[in-house]
Amino acid sequence: MTRVNVKDKVFKPFISEVDIKARVKEVAQQIKQDLAGEKPLFLTVLNGAFIFAADLVREVDIDCEISFIRLASYAGTSSTGVVRELIGLNENLEGRTVVIIEDIIDSGLTMQDLISKLTERHPAKIKIAALLVKPDNLKVDLNIDYACFRIPNDFILGYGLDYDGEGRNLKDIYVID
Repeated sequence: MTRVNVKDKVFKPFISEVDIKARVKEVAQQIKQDLAGEKPLFLTVLNGAFIFAADLVREVDIDCEISFIRLASYAGTSSTGVVRELIGLNENLEGRTVVIIEDIIDSGLTMQDLISKLTERHPAKIKIAALLVKPDNLKVDLNIDYACFRIPNDFILGYGLDYDGEGRNLKDIYVID
């Protein structure tokens, strides 16, 4: 892993692809155990979580459905604090187990808003699977059932996370230098 330049910023290695894949596999096994006998709906938050979701659900290996929703609250390297729903959800959630797959939970405001919207559809339960969580930056209480990595409040990219649309395709996770 070497430093990478994306737009006007330099990023240094933070979490390797090997470590990411190993941790995703561990979390998938926990989900598989916890949801054995259920048919959950994995709800992937686009764009950032698409790589994490693909790797995670292939490892979970239980009967399930996968859907996508697109929310946005970031501009550049910081959250705007305003959540805009861009692509909606069409599945019936009533009585179902929903597992939200998110790339990063920063302030928690986006997740809180999403959970509120999903609760209106009466699922049996909602669980959260996050690749990254910034616990020191959380502004709301969230029950994050599955967190791959807890990280400091730094701006990161790679493995689906971007900087103004660039860097998502990097296999490792990088932190701003």
